[in-house]
Amino acid sequence: MSTSFVPERWIPGARLTGSPAPPHPGPGAPIVGVLSLQGDVIEHLRALRRVRANAVQVKTPDQLASVDALVLPGGESTTIGKLLVRFGLLGPLQARIAAGMPVFGTCAGMILLSDELDQVEEQPLVGGLHVRTRRNAFGRQQDSFDTRIEVVGIDGGPMDVAFIRAPRVVELLHPGVEVLATVEGAPVVVRQGPLWATAFHPEVTGDDRLHAAFVATVAC
Repeated sequence: MSTSFVPERWIPGARLTGSPAPPHPGPGAPIVGVLSLQGDVIEHLRALRRVRANAVQVKTPDQLASVDALVLPGGESTTIGKLLVRFGLLGPLQARIAAGMPVFGTCAGMILLSDELDQVEEQPLVGGLHVRTRRNAFGRQQDSFDTRIEVVGIDGGPMDVAFIRAPRVVELLHPGVEVLATVEGAPVVVRQGPLWATAFHPEVTGDDRLHAAFVATVAC
């Protein structure tokens, strides 16, 4: 769904909102890991706990093996990619994705999940999501903005989201990739089976509907 957006200038820290997480996720809650090498780890843990997931940090292959699903957070994609290699996580993560583990990548996480990047420089990628993505496609840090967008399948009206040095998908490489939202004609929310990705940061605005939708698809 295309969105004609009206950007609001982003003020660091101003969007860190949301109700407190419940003390316990409840019986039968899926274990959803957040890759905790760099980036918006705490914000994703809080959002996942608010939607009743058993959210845990993932820093090692053993921790990765223990989760039902994984979130790749926003941050510095080149740094996260190098740390995946250094900590011996890249191969195991690629194997889990190939085996069908649900993964939700946001901003840098979208970049890491992409099969290809629209750039000359090489960097480690997890891959699996059949798209070509461009980094910093909406501008640099000073161009960050908040806006509201409609996302296919998300009830309750437009979502409040934050674009911070955001990427965008420039090409779909497989017909199995669904486009759930666009901004300026470019896909900013995509889904390919159990793989979800957003160009923005849904974890910093207090609007947890995408986290809830992702968790609802995770079988524990």
